[in-house]
Amino acid sequence: MDLRTRYLGLDLSSPIVAAASPLTGEVDNIRRLEDMGAGAVVLPSLFEEEIEQNEQTIERLSTAGIESYAEALTYFPAAASCRTGCERYQELVGRARSAVDMPIFGSLNAKSERGWVDYARAIEAAGAQAIELNLHFIPMDPSLSGREVEERYRGIVKAVKNAVTIPVAAKLGPYFSAMGHMAGELFAAGADGLVLFNRFYEPDIDLAELSLSPHLDLSTASEIRLPLLWIGILAGRGAGSLAASSGVESADEVVKYLLAGADVVMTASALIRHGVGHMRALVDGLRTWLAARNLDALDAIRGSLCQREAADPTAFERANYVKI
Repeated sequence: MDLRTRYLGLDLSSPIVAAASPLTGEVDNIRRLEDMGAGAVVLPSLFEEEIEQNEQTIERLSTAGIESYAEALTYFPAAASCRTGCERYQELVGRARSAVDMPIFGSLNAKSERGWVDYARAIEAAGAQAIELNLHFIPMDPSLSGREVEERYRGIVKAVKNAVTIPVAAKLGPYFSAMGHMAGELFAAGADGLVLFNRFYEPDIDLAELSLSPHLDLSTASEIRLPLLWIGILAGRGAGSLAASSGVESADEVVKYLLAGADVVMTASALIRHGVGHMRALVDGLRTWLAARNLDALDAIRGSLCQREAADPTAFERANYVKI
């Protein structure tokens, strides 16, 4: 069974990719994921805020008490000798690259243009074969127009592409007034691929403490519909790769995304819920589905039910809404 696929211009042994999560921050897990048939791994996101906080902590500790006691200068190592969050991330990239043969993708979430550019360069220098831009941005300023938000996304992609030579994928949420046009804008800005969709983690309210609190709900198969819709609409229309994300619980969701036209299918919640070994169930399930239909390669099904190829293209449009 030939599960080889191509994503961001890179050859993968399988279309199933372990998405960014705490699991992919452990080299032992990365080795197991490769053994279980994963085509690639996206490392956890590097956050600019965490780097800044780490650097501030090092600076504060290294200067604590020096105004009172001269010997305090020797209490802590010099700041230059302390590893920053970026350096630790670079080490993870290097160790992961040395441990496996499959591609290792970095993931970056920055808040400033300099952060996007500088840390993307650092991830590339560490040996990552591609970078996924974790574009998590909620436009809370009511004066910010939709076009300004789109320009911000486009500017980030363009700046990073001008700074690195490895492929760049943009992972974004679905909240655009014209998703198809936005996809074209990002491809025009240089994106080698899109990851659809990023899940925004909205805060909950703690009634006991009367405060906002972070809340995590792992994705379920019921969340596949929206990314499935847009993968199906965009497949075959853009200049880059499409990665499906969200709702991948079983091999069924993998097959659906491939039928809609995804180049790769990413999963994180299912691996967190069931363990790294669940990757084997996803890969074997895909093989079983293909074998049951006497198919020996992914190209036989990929995109066969996208909007451009579907027998009833209106199923992606208003007619589907009216019928339901």
